[in-house]
Amino acid sequence: MRALLLSAGYATRLYPLTLNQPKALLSVAGKPILDYLMDKLFELSSLDEIYVVTNHKFYGHFVEWKHRYTEEALVKFPIVVLDDGSTTEENRLGAIGDIQFTIERMQLQDDLIVLASDNLFCASLTSFVSEAKRKNSPLLGVYNLKDKQLASKYGVVSFDANGKLSYFEEKPQNPPTSWVAMALYFFPKSILSLVKTYLREQKNTDQPGRFIQWLYPQMDVYVWELTGLWFDIGSKETLEAANLAFQ
Repeated sequence: MRALLLSAGYATRLYPLTLNQPKALLSVAGKPILDYLMDKLFELSSLDEIYVVTNHKFYGHFVEWKHRYTEEALVKFPIVVLDDGSTTEENRLGAIGDIQFTIERMQLQDDLIVLASDNLFCASLTSFVSEAKRKNSPLLGVYNLKDKQLASKYGVVSFDANGKLSYFEEKPQNPPTSWVAMALYFFPKSILSLVKTYLREQKNTDQPGRFIQWLYPQMDVYVWELTGLWFDIGSKETLEAANLAFQ
């Protein structure tokens, strides 16, 4: 099993903090956001390799981060930093484009965990991986915001008693539930080729939830419920809230 951390965005909403610093390397309670995610991934005994895909502008930042992190942490398996070649918000590949870039660049033929590097949470991913192996189907991390108005800013989901996804819509005006999709996915190796199919058929290369929205009418997709704290760090307000919570 492999893991991919999506880190190629330019985070313009966080300017000037992210003008010359990638969002994933911003500090929360004295520690880069990416370190928290790596710590979660290193708990997974079945993981063989981690990829961090970034843009050309911030590639050097992540190479430096990797050297520091591998020296400080007891690294169990390889970390590969990938440069997707983009240089601006206008020519970026988008999250789904970066997933396909990684699949092709690394010639992936293995199960894949995909995680956006601006997710910050407390729960362990061990039960996520256990559920993914048990279902052997695409698996989506979900979280209950308990506020439909707030949920309208995310991909909103519904699912049945068995955890099978029955509804997914990106940023609906009138959400039917307060359950939302996190940028946390498990893709069995058997479906990796469908990312290329999606990109050929659809125009939106960003928002990986769009791939799930396209996928779930075609096959069974299941959800995994995250409990505890979760921060989607897209603004200075959420960054400050995460700092307070993690201190």
